[in-house]
Amino acid sequence: MNKTEKILSNYGIRPTQMRSKIYRYLRRKQSAVSFSDLKKVFAEKSETNKTANRTTFYRNLKIFEDKGLIHQINDGTGVAKFAISGENAKGEYGSDLHLHFHCTECKKTICLPNKIPEESLPADYKINDVNLVLKGICVKCKKK
Repeated sequence: MNKTEKILSNYGIRPTQMRSKIYRYLRRKQSAVSFSDLKKVFAEKSETNKTANRTTFYRNLKIFEDKGLIHQINDGTGVAKFAISGENAKGEYGSDLHLHFHCTECKKTICLPNKIPEESLPADYKINDVNLVLKGICVKCKKK
């Protein structure tokens, strides 16, 4: 069993060839990826392999998200994006509590390392989801 298969298995995900490819692709990305971006990359690589269909991608992303391997980011663009979650991401609130940064120039969204302590959240409230997005200009766009 290779490293990717072990990681998927540790999250309770059966490691298929497509799931391994999707995980490795997301792991290499420095920014969050939209469903259509992911589909395009794999459709270009597998024009002769018609198994890479829309349903397969959606189902696998949903499994990854349900198991806490990835998280979905709503960065205000109207397009959901996905990124690998940090270790021990399945907490009381469903995913690791951290900030995201969306560059208004290049439109990339990245996960920031800043964690939000769970004890800073009000005890009287039931939190169903957390979406924290800072917007501005990234270092690369700022240099232009």
